[in-house]
Amino acid sequence: MSEFEKQLTAELIRLGADLTGFGDLTELSPHVRYKLPIGISIGVRVPRDIVRGIAEAPTLEYWDYYHSGQQNLARIADAGAEFILAHGYKAVPMTGKNLQRVNKLRHALPHKTVATRAGLGWVGKCAMVATNQFGTAVWFASILTNAPLTAAQPINESRCGACMACTRGCPAKAISGRLWQADMEREEFFDAEKCAAVTRERAKALIGVDYPLCGKCIAVCPITRRYLEA
Repeated sequence: MSEFEKQLTAELIRLGADLTGFGDLTELSPHVRYKLPIGISIGVRVPRDIVRGIAEAPTLEYWDYYHSGQQNLARIADAGAEFILAHGYKAVPMTGKNLQRVNKLRHALPHKTVATRAGLGWVGKCAMVATNQFGTAVWFASILTNAPLTAAQPINESRCGACMACTRGCPAKAISGRLWQADMEREEFFDAEKCAAVTRERAKALIGVDYPLCGKCIAVCPITRRYLEA
């Protein structure tokens, strides 16, 4: 690891990242990656007490943390990009207006794509990134750059195996149980529209929040449960 890589990693951790990694994005469309070759993935774990609370249903505590957690991720990505720019390289934080949307449920360059290319995890059956350290109880942000960073070995296949915990536990029945591979479309294994519709109705009925909020697939993941018990 170069001295700059050490400094950047240390800075991201200082800012609040729990996971960091660098991925080669050159196989992706230049448009979605702003013609920059490297993606920096930043992961922040969801606190244990928040995850424990959503084992059966969403909670107002989870709703509050959802907002503060996303704001924190954006803060880290923005500050990380400023650090890179100050060292003379290009950097685009994938926050705010820089996020290109395909539709209301999909970004042109999902954070999960950068995370898998940076070797931090794989896409679980529930379409969330699963990591060895925190299961699916971790959210991601990204920075695009041309800084000379050493890309990790990407993870291109699911490591969920025969586990069906999230498939069985999904209130929306949106999870097919198929194992993800990097060349698959999300719709081949996960129904995002069904997930959004059912979880919105449940959140309205249970906690009075008109938003697709659930999290049960996080709470029931066996790797997440190991994180909770650690």
